[in-house]
Amino acid sequence: MSEKTAKKLGWAGTCMSILMYVAYIAQIMSNLDGNKGSFIQPLAATINCTLWVTYGFCKKDRDYPIICANVPGILFGLGAVITSF
Repeated sequence: MSEKTAKKLGWAGTCMSILMYVAYIAQIMSNLDGNKGSFIQPLAATINCTLWVTYGFCKKDRDYPIICANVPGILFGLGAVITSF
């Protein structure tokens, strides 16, 4: 696979990850409406995304697709956790 193709694939995966975590907005809105959901899955996603963002920053050549793909997971996952209580 060429470097150009790998880069495009990485950014496509980044976009899909962001869309996946944006889906937490519906759970957050439901939580705020009083229909509380479980905090376990969003908490696991928040921890997972935090680890991946840390990994992306710690690499010698920062891995921006990994960082960008997982920052929304931290924000939206944490939002879903906080609103579930």
